[in-house]
Amino acid sequence: MASRIKEVAGGLLSGRLENMAESTLSVTDDPNPLWVQAANVIRHRIADQTLPPGRRLPAERDLCQQLGVSRVTLRKALQQLVEEGVLSSSHGRGWYVAKAHAEPEWPNTLESFTETARRKGLEPSSTVLVAEVVPATFDEAEEFGIVAGTDIFRLVRVRHLDGLAIGVDDSRVPLALVEGIETVDFTHASLLRELSERQIETAQADSIIEARGCSAELAEPLGLTAGDPVLAMRQVLEDHSGRTVLITTINYRGDRYRLHTTFARVPGPRFP
Repeated sequence: MASRIKEVAGGLLSGRLENMAESTLSVTDDPNPLWVQAANVIRHRIADQTLPPGRRLPAERDLCQQLGVSRVTLRKALQQLVEEGVLSSSHGRGWYVAKAHAEPEWPNTLESFTETARRKGLEPSSTVLVAEVVPATFDEAEEFGIVAGTDIFRLVRVRHLDGLAIGVDDSRVPLALVEGIETVDFTHASLLRELSERQIETAQADSIIEARGCSAELAEPLGLTAGDPVLAMRQVLEDHSGRTVLITTINYRGDRYRLHTTFARVPGPRFP
């Protein structure tokens, strides 16, 4: 097995081995298996539009040479990207970037945006739009179980995966729970991790998801036009005692978010 993966800027686009701009990812620097590293390289090229939707990938032999991996390793990486909806395969014709690319499905378990992204091999980041201390409104005070006017910390971020804008996250947390949080750089920091470091563990989230038209305020940071579809998820997160510790609303781009859930039919008679 190859000892490193070659990350290709030009080669993956053209399919030719000449004129490649290369850098290497040493296995000792990246703890992920080679097939995960290979999948990440291809995923990055798709995210930055080097490989646009509908583009056919170079032949497997060329990809193996460019990435420095065996065909078995390459095919495992490609199959993973197919399962995520990033690629599609056509028997006898090759591998293609999916035309209707959707981000990987989020889990049914409670995870932070950062945790889910890294579990999927993606790099999360944020552009902070608002980070301020404001007085709680009457509605917020009722939900948090605090007195109206009590200080809360409001954080608004554009969430990115591999540099691609996915959604705008508007979060609120009582300042008394997160003292000193105003100094945290949330470009890469996780709000749930900040809570955890203060011994505040989230246990469950009550979630409401609905389709909406994108507001004019959200259109620019999401790269959309006002009225374009977004998927809005509002979550009220509680700790193990049932105390509300965080309220967040995330507006996801409708073409970059997919929620997968399972419904089970309860046994027993239903019809008279």
